[in-house]
Amino acid sequence: MSLRMNATAPSFTPAALARMRADLAASYDLAPSLAAAEATRDIHARMDRVVPLADWARHAPYVLAINRLKAERNAAILAHNYMTPDIYHGIADVVGDSLQLAIAATKVDAEVIVQCGVHFMAETSKILNPAKTVLMPDMGAGCSLAESITPEGIAAMRAKYPGAPVVSYVNTTAEVKAASDVCCTSSNAAQIVAALDGDTVIMTPDQYLAQNVARQVPGKRIGWGEGSCIVHERFTAQDLREFRAFQPDVQIIAHPECPPDVAAEADFSGSTAGIIAFVERERPAKAMLVTECSMASNIADALPEVDFVGPCNMCPYMKMITLEKVLWSLHTMTTPVEVDPAIAARARIAVERMIELSRKAAA
Repeated sequence: MSLRMNATAPSFTPAALARMRADLAASYDLAPSLAAAEATRDIHARMDRVVPLADWARHAPYVLAINRLKAERNAAILAHNYMTPDIYHGIADVVGDSLQLAIAATKVDAEVIVQCGVHFMAETSKILNPAKTVLMPDMGAGCSLAESITPEGIAAMRAKYPGAPVVSYVNTTAEVKAASDVCCTSSNAAQIVAALDGDTVIMTPDQYLAQNVARQVPGKRIGWGEGSCIVHERFTAQDLREFRAFQPDVQIIAHPECPPDVAAEADFSGSTAGIIAFVERERPAKAMLVTECSMASNIADALPEVDFVGPCNMCPYMKMITLEKVLWSLHTMTTPVEVDPAIAARARIAVERMIELSRKAAA
């Protein structure tokens, strides 16, 4: 498996990082500080189990500076569940999965949105808030799924399945959303597919999400693309069986971007929000989260009775977003995400239709 990176928007070069750090050091007191850690003790309490005080003393000066700048810039930070605890608990105004963040983006009063996630999430926020400034702390934070499908790929699938509606995962570019009929997330994919007319539906680009949805909605014929998530495709059913043999009392909880045999081997499969809700409701003594590593870290302190065990995989794209880069983003108001208005208008229809169908399913 090769690591697919966003070739059109490179991350910070070493020289750019050096310049950024020099500028930030000249503008803010960012030295590790026990005084800053003490001043933010209430924030650290949310992650005390996974972030030692010594590490928090390094993070706290950045958290204080970012939270001050948020007020000055009238900014709100939207953070995905895969962000590290210092971002998730330290500076985020809204946390959640892709669907929760998309809905939150329509309700944010702030003039500026800082997207702590990957690039397609920032595009979605911009599509839903064309008049707002949406900042991406690192434009190199792409997504293997978003990079695996193009509008031309959508056209080819429409030709293969004439008349079938196209459901594109929200993990796609604005251009792909604009070429689709409706979007979905892992939390609402089955409901979206079930709600559509006709017996055939095209799902793109995640082949494993589509296959898992096909098991949930057997009345639909689903055609899918060949994309996959570099985090979730690496898990195997044999991994889960071996871990369960080693710890038979563990509850295994998998994301539906995992291969179908992995999801079938798990005790529960759901979106990041669904995983959190399951663990909060069931409170298993031991839980193995078959997803991105930060998931367990972000909920560990709220669930002290749960022992989070087992392997996880880290998303290299998500981990490009750091406190340092968020501070730089607010300090310089970079990098603003722009979407062509004509593309945004068509993409907005697909995203808003997803939100509306999700609300109807929840009613």
